[in-house]
Amino acid sequence: MALLQPTSLVFTVERQEPELIVPAKPTPHECKLLSDTDDQAGHRFQIRGLHIYRNNACMQGKDPVRVIREALAETLEGPNRKLMVDCSGEGVLFIEGDADVTLEDFGDSLHPPFPCFKELLYELPASIDLLNSPLLQIQVTRFKCGGFIFAHRFNHTMSDAVGLIQFMSTMGEMARGAVAPSIPTNPPLITCAHLEYDHDKAATGTIMPTDNLVHRSFFFGPTQISALKRSIPDNLRCSAFDILTACIWRCRTKALELGPDEDVRFICIVNARSKFDPPLPLGYYGNALGYPAVETTAAKLCQNPLEYAIKLVKEAKGKNKEGKEGITVPVCLPAPHMDSFVKEINRMLKDDEATGG
Repeated sequence: MALLQPTSLVFTVERQEPELIVPAKPTPHECKLLSDTDDQAGHRFQIRGLHIYRNNACMQGKDPVRVIREALAETLEGPNRKLMVDCSGEGVLFIEGDADVTLEDFGDSLHPPFPCFKELLYELPASIDLLNSPLLQIQVTRFKCGGFIFAHRFNHTMSDAVGLIQFMSTMGEMARGAVAPSIPTNPPLITCAHLEYDHDKAATGTIMPTDNLVHRSFFFGPTQISALKRSIPDNLRCSAFDILTACIWRCRTKALELGPDEDVRFICIVNARSKFDPPLPLGYYGNALGYPAVETTAAKLCQNPLEYAIKLVKEAKGKNKEGKEGITVPVCLPAPHMDSFVKEINRMLKDDEATGG
């Protein structure tokens, strides 16, 4: 297992003034309620991301800022705590930037936690709250090598990761000259109550304390996956995802030093788009991910062999997917527990490890 260390590279980005990219054509000015699927407490936060693009000869003479700006223009709390969207037509907050380094200067650090994230996604102080803020913000930063980084922040109540990919794919189509998206939009209607998404009024606080957290990335390649698989019975079929998830869940629980009777859960994200009957409307880009969970106690998870955790993971996941060449796992833990987590991972990866008791 490779523990990926952040780079010490320091660089600056010269930004232009933020601007609003308005729709290329007029849009209706109206307020729309969010669906119960979108309007969950667990979605009420902003998501930030980076997309890194190296220099490409076929893009010679084309400015990524101009291309994305034009494509973006083409693509483009109420009663009972119900959120609604003010479709004002004001557009998306867009920032243009130029960095004084190349992507190669980052070395092996083009992975989370990404250094100098704030340089690549400048956030106006008045735009960081969930309410009364732009639903989408984009910064495109050019690098001296010809590559660029596309950074974004979007309101999770508007979309999940699959929906964001659909939106970005549409931007790509517009950038290549399309006059309309290949998947037309068809806004969904709220047709029934979703009691499973009722707000828990008794819930307070955050899921994990945000102070004194350490963020590290761990790379698991074929060697590490094979070492883990040697610790389970030969007749137990599982994917790289299954065994790695079980390992991380188990090591994290041990590192946190939870009480033996404390309940611990594993939640698996499932794309439910293909499971609706009748199906979702074509072009739907809102939230449609389910979160099936399994539960056990800290003692059962940590004292049983690793295959116990694997079976729980498979129960939640429902079906296997084959692993790829390697997997990078970002982990956040309170600082005092990160060292324990690293030691436990290394212990499980030893070639002579028995059955993970």
